[in-house]
Amino acid sequence: MKLGARILKTGIAITLSLLLGEFLSLPSPIFAAIAAVFAIQPSIYRSYLTILEQIQANVIGAASAVCFGLIFGTHPIIIGFTAVVVIAVNLKLRINNTIGLALVTVIAIMENPGDNFVEYALIRFGTVLLGVFSAFIVNLIFIPPKYETKLYYKIVSTTEEIIKWIRMNLYHASEHTLLKEDIEKMKDNVAKMNQLFDFYKEERTYSTKKRFVKSRKLVLFRQMITVTTRALTTLKLLHRVENDLQVMPQQFQDLIKSEVECLLMYHEQVLLKFIGKLRAQPTTTVPNEACVGKRALIDKFMQYKIYDNDEENKVIYHIFPLISVIIEYSEELEHLDKLIDTFQNYHKDDNSFDINHQRQED
Repeated sequence: MKLGARILKTGIAITLSLLLGEFLSLPSPIFAAIAAVFAIQPSIYRSYLTILEQIQANVIGAASAVCFGLIFGTHPIIIGFTAVVVIAVNLKLRINNTIGLALVTVIAIMENPGDNFVEYALIRFGTVLLGVFSAFIVNLIFIPPKYETKLYYKIVSTTEEIIKWIRMNLYHASEHTLLKEDIEKMKDNVAKMNQLFDFYKEERTYSTKKRFVKSRKLVLFRQMITVTTRALTTLKLLHRVENDLQVMPQQFQDLIKSEVECLLMYHEQVLLKFIGKLRAQPTTTVPNEACVGKRALIDKFMQYKIYDNDEENKVIYHIFPLISVIIEYSEELEHLDKLIDTFQNYHKDDNSFDINHQRQED
């Protein structure tokens, strides 16, 4: 089992907050450690964006705890009511991500107040802030994860899984229930891809030259995600219309199978070209002539008779979205192929990818 960067950062932040709490002789440094857990972020940029929100949530939690504690006391019912008020205020201010941290402050101040309640509240407030700043310091000095590498391998692994299932579906080798379950998992992987893309996009670059290179890479990665999403949509449609497709003429079934198989091969070669394992030349990828092509696919589909009775047209209606999705998949693939050619043919020295050979997964 591999430990991710965020797991290690969380452990370091907890240790740092506890050590600082003991060094400053704070009465309950454990609250600093709990706050550090809530405050840790996956990137430096996100830590910078959220630090003000975290301080704001702390102030809201501390102010509410002091006000309700002085007026109504610190009975468990009062603590619960204060927590509800704090949650409502945070939601109103649209700082939902800091609700947990604000509640830690409320509990830290109201759980066991001393004789001097205000002084006690200030100490606990400072303890929680210590945890927040400990997490912020760790985010600043800890080596950030290579999101470029993680994003690439997440795209590749998800695409490989989708392509495998499409091929199995084309040859009727997939088990219906298992494929349905795996489609849900692949949808989750696509969501993780988009999250990693956001993290990679947020990574700071400090020179103008690198910013331009980063912009070009972002365009490529976004298109790769788009193509993978189209492949997943194709799989979902093939799965949904599997029975309808089997009642179509064998010639049409073979046409669909040939076109999709060609696109899958094209997709695999484009991914190899992306990392420089294939030369950026049109002859190294599957040419359009090798596939049936969008025009031939539409022409063949349009040959089928449309009946006056919609009930008789059900199969045609169900197959039509599949044709549309296959065409979209093809067009997005062609666009990605052109982007990669352009990327690799110009500014070769500047456009190298920072991708480790060792696969990195979440």
